Amino acid sequence: MMLSRAFPIVSPVTTYDDDLRLAHVLADAVERVTMARFRSQDLAVETKPDLTLVSDADRAAEELIRSQLSRTRPRDAVVGEEFEPTGHGPRRWIVDPIDGTHNFVRGVPVWATLIALVVAEEPVMGLVAAPALGRRWWAAKGSGAYAGRSLTSATRIRTSGVQRLADASISLSSVTSWDAVGRTDAVLDLARDCWRQRAYGDFWSYMLLAEGSVDIASEPELALYDMAALAPIVTEAGGRFTSLDGTDGVFGGNALATNGHLHDHVLERIGL
Repeated sequence: MMLSRAFPIVSPVTTYDDDLRLAHVLADAVERVTMARFRSQDLAVETKPDLTLVSDADRAAEELIRSQLSRTRPRDAVVGEEFEPTGHGPRRWIVDPIDGTHNFVRGVPVWATLIALVVAEEPVMGLVAAPALGRRWWAAKGSGAYAGRSLTSATRIRTSGVQRLADASISLSSVTSWDAVGRTDAVLDLARDCWRQRAYGDFWSYMLLAEGSVDIASEPELALYDMAALAPIVTEAGGRFTSLDGTDGVFGGNALATNGHLHDHVLERIGL
């Protein structure tokens, strides 16, 4: 009599490689728009009701991304900075056409297009494309984090192994931005205890952290589209990304990212 042998049923692993490739295609298309307008003499700039700036390049870039997503991912929702959300369902593309608009309009090359995919309220893919710096960073859940010029020219990146504040490099937003949450003194005290203090700003602080050049990055006021693309890159590089109350993820309206080793201690110092 032959005995049957039972094998465990293995569920297929969900990957987001196709979505990541699409994000690169979107970034290629947007780059042609944004770089053509960067340092342009006829760039049109307006002040939005929340007193932030928006340029014609911001709107054109987001319109292009939305148009391409409507063709390639018609069932997915899209959330962006410049236009109302569209679509429904568990898959949402989160887009910031130009993160660092103030830099963009002043001719500073530190700005980027942020493209993320959130599935069931979890950021599972993120791409940060900074064409004026000639660099991109990207990650998909379970696939690691990478930096380079393109998918075919990439290096895997990792956060640092720094474990003491005295050896840490910290990047913060403007000091005055912390006034709104009443943490200015605590943040300054933390910065004084670190080896090096800088304010690289916007997406760049978090990408330098993912590469291991910075160990702590934090901002007290952020929108979903500011963070959604950053978190997968930081976490896949080995770091941790939470709100200032310690909740993992990108839905708390602020951010603390570290190499992981320093996270709990930093939360004790500046957490809300």
